[in-house]
Amino acid sequence: MAAVLSSKKVDCKDLHSYLKTLSPGVLDRLYTHPATCLAVFRELPELSKHYVMRMLFVEQPVSQQVVGLWVGTKHQEEHRSSSQVLTDLRVWHEQAIAGGLPGWTLNSIFRQNMKVALLGGGSPWTGGGGNLPVDKYAKDISFLDKYATERWECVLHFMVGSSEGSDGVSKDIIDVLLNSGLMKNEPNEPYPSITQMGFQFLLMDVASQIWYFMLQYLETVEARGMDLIECLSFLFQLSFSTLGKDYSTDGMSESQLRFLQHLREFGLVYQRKRKSQRYYPTRSAINLASGLSSNKSETSTSGYLVVETNYRVYAYTVGNISRISVRDALTRGISAEQKSRSPKDTPVIPPTVTDQIRLWELEYDRFRFNEGVLYSQFLSQTDFELLRDYARDLGVLIWDSPAKRVMVVSRGGHDDVIGWFKLNHKHDLPDANERNMYIRVTYEDSYI
Repeated sequence: MAAVLSSKKVDCKDLHSYLKTLSPGVLDRLYTHPATCLAVFRELPELSKHYVMRMLFVEQPVSQQVVGLWVGTKHQEEHRSSSQVLTDLRVWHEQAIAGGLPGWTLNSIFRQNMKVALLGGGSPWTGGGGNLPVDKYAKDISFLDKYATERWECVLHFMVGSSEGSDGVSKDIIDVLLNSGLMKNEPNEPYPSITQMGFQFLLMDVASQIWYFMLQYLETVEARGMDLIECLSFLFQLSFSTLGKDYSTDGMSESQLRFLQHLREFGLVYQRKRKSQRYYPTRSAINLASGLSSNKSETSTSGYLVVETNYRVYAYTVGNISRISVRDALTRGISAEQKSRSPKDTPVIPPTVTDQIRLWELEYDRFRFNEGVLYSQFLSQTDFELLRDYARDLGVLIWDSPAKRVMVVSRGGHDDVIGWFKLNHKHDLPDANERNMYIRVTYEDSYI
């Protein structure tokens, strides 16, 4: 049964793409925090920044025609895209000027708090207040980097089923992994297992992993009884923290204190004890609000991976690339291109190995693998066609052969199909030999 397999891709939005998904009311509430306004401004396209700064102290709307004259004719496409970004983020909105001509004016809430962020004034940002005594357990930058790396690796180890990660992963982390589709529960298994999306997630760089994970976490914030605005504003505030400096929890709301504990589990902040009144933002938290545009960690670990032309791989242990291992990876959503991808586009994997992996992928993509129940030995063609048509109407028919009076029904649809058959053929049920035979199309079995 020829078919091309498809898998769901991990959609990792950048900061602006995420903010665009929020309602206008939520965006306006976010802009009541100066840190949010500055974080959004920092990630705007350069031309959008230019427009904001020119209009920041202009209280009345500015003609759209005038704004268009601020750039040359050959840059009008950039002007349109930059204008659209400001509109999508509600940084500005349309407002007619005298004479009814269309104009733009900055969002008054954004304007007010952007001024505070640039010029000072207003109340201190959350976590910035409180006179903390000298911390006798003070942590330096190297400790914070190591802590953040270990906490995140704990999550990754848990995803791949390593025992190193099972003890350090909380129920909150597991809930996010399940809700995001990165892992799934398996019957009769104590821990969830990784999905196709989860394997794609593992192939992302660490900064993108953390950002995507936090986006999925934010989707669950309100269901946890926490305030999304307070959590987001705290995240933006963290992005302006100083690495290696401790901050006070004074003035933080109940939602933010709960949020702080979750960030502690993710490795975004360090807090010696849960009830400690000080915390240290890690590099991961400081870089987080920049989304994917510049969210790259300055720390990295070096290592070596040796791939020989005989398909042997040397890493922490020695392994072999085989048809079975490649097929196993393909079923989990890892493509040949991803398996063959080299860091920084440096071709270090032998061409003979990459070519063979691609050939195995082409071979794999020719078939669809379905588990099902085989029905055979019907006494009459009429019985076969009635049952086949019923299964087809239910959408559970996988394959049929009228000439041989054989059909395969999906495992999930088997109960409905056999139940209908028993109900409508009580008189000849013993003669209709329904075999409970589970089949899977594999390379070792006959292809359907």
